[in-house]
Amino acid sequence: MIAGGAVRNLSLLCAAALPGAAVCAQITATGASVQQGIQLVETGRCTEALPLLERGLPHVTDKALRYRGEMAEVRCAMAVDDQQVAADTLFRLQRESPGDPEVLYIQTHMFSDLAMRAARVLQEKDPTSYQAHRLEAESLESQGKEDQAATIYRDILKDHPNVPGIHYRLGQIALAEAGDAGPTDAAQAEFEKEVVVDPTNASAEFVLGELARRKGDWSVAIDHFTRAAHLDAGFSEAYLALGMSLAASGRFADAKPPLQHYVQLEPDDPSGHYQLAIADAHTGDQAGARREMALQAEAAARSKTMDTTQGHPVQ
Repeated sequence: MIAGGAVRNLSLLCAAALPGAAVCAQITATGASVQQGIQLVETGRCTEALPLLERGLPHVTDKALRYRGEMAEVRCAMAVDDQQVAADTLFRLQRESPGDPEVLYIQTHMFSDLAMRAARVLQEKDPTSYQAHRLEAESLESQGKEDQAATIYRDILKDHPNVPGIHYRLGQIALAEAGDAGPTDAAQAEFEKEVVVDPTNASAEFVLGELARRKGDWSVAIDHFTRAAHLDAGFSEAYLALGMSLAASGRFADAKPPLQHYVQLEPDDPSGHYQLAIADAHTGDQAGARREMALQAEAAARSKTMDTTQGHPVQ
């Protein structure tokens, strides 16, 4: 049975906004159809509900009804494995209700479910493919079984030496094994192989820059950070690392552009403003240094307030 209150509300709104009887009747009928679709979803009758929701929702102007209908459509589309409708509706919900916690919750579960379904299909269709083995290795990594994962990654490289990303994963495993103070030669070798296989891997370039920075090899670090920033214009950490490395090598004037770009990308990070203030001071821009120190203090205060609000007061 269709909820009469919602339909009556639609009729009243329609009559107030659009006095044309034919248009009002169409709007009321559409609302009733969507309400019926929502009720069918609630009783598990998704195959009947989806056509009603798909036809009706594009014409619904009432925000509350549209929201309820779209949430029902996502759940139903996932239930019948209509991934395209589920994804399209969820993205529409994101645009119409940005930051809505329920939408974000549904999104988390939907994409997790889609990932599991895709992995299952891959294992069923082609279990011997390197992609299937790669998924297995990544799963082992997530479980902390790095040695087993590394064995599978190396097996993949035996038959597919030019697969992008494999040397990168081996490099990350080697870094984890090295810890904070262990030798990083094995990790560096893997990242160097990665940029040969995939010259567009900005993350590998960045890690190579970090390894060089740890050794105080500023010229090598600068080269890698420069390439990482060039490969990915949104890679904010690369700009910060590049600016800091240039400053550490005494090239304060050269450090300013990447640091300025970093604070544009990450205005709430106090460290960016602090590093830029140092570069400004060393190049004689005392006004700029004072401005950046003030911005650094403001950013630090915002960060402290946010942490305290979330129940994690800064010590």
